[in-house]
Amino acid sequence: MWIQTMSTLREAEKLLSAMTRAEKAQLLQWVVGDLGDAFPGVDSIPGVCGGEPCIVRTRIPVWVLEQARRLGTSEGELLQCYPTLRAEDLVHAWAYVRSHRDEIEQQIRENEAA
Repeated sequence: MWIQTMSTLREAEKLLSAMTRAEKAQLLQWVVGDLGDAFPGVDSIPGVCGGEPCIVRTRIPVWVLEQARRLGTSEGELLQCYPTLRAEDLVHAWAYVRSHRDEIEQQIRENEAA
């Protein structure tokens, strides 16, 4: 898989070097559009934590962090409670919450009812 990825990236690099500035700009617009709803540091993977958005490298759902914050847990306390978390992970989590408020609210409600 890794070798295939590197081969694809080398191929893309060759194609990119042959493009005009206008073609590169168009390509960039397509890439940005494709990644428009992507959030660095947050991933939803089917089969991992029920597909809920989690902090990358962890199985910590974003809703758990948001619920803890609502209950008064400070960022410092979160970082202490979850040693695999980094401060930048919390920045990513809060950005995700701002953009997906309804989804996070629903996940909190569902998990409170469980």
